[in-house]
Amino acid sequence: VQLQASGGGLVQPGGSLRLSCAASGFSLDRYSIGWFRQAPGKEREGVSCIRSSDGTTYYADSVKGRFTISRDIAQDTVYLQMNALKPEDTAVYYCATVPTNLVGRASWSLGSVYDDWGQGTQVTVSS
Repeated sequence: VQLQASGGGLVQPGGSLRLSCAASGFSLDRYSIGWFRQAPGKEREGVSCIRSSDGTTYYADSVKGRFTISRDIAQDTVYLQMNALKPEDTAVYYCATVPTNLVGRASWSLGSVYDDWGQGTQVTVSS
């Protein structure tokens, strides 16, 4: 199982970025994918998750209405479209796999239920 996160960069406040999480060694129709982020000096935070069984999506309150998670099963890739970016969105963003039966409203943001993690991609929002 391998996850490759990409798409990070430097963007001005109000701008947009699209992160990609490419999966290899498994199929996205069998595993759910979550996005997390960690800023310097802060704890890791669950950002979003998409459940493989039915496409249900979850978002942290801090990104609702601005971020959108989606998947392309044929390409084995999960995307995180980030709009209206704020300086507080600055962090290293990671994608990770989670057994679909563990994904729920109360559990999707718990890093401890995730198995495999990608290497992370840096997002910096600054003018």
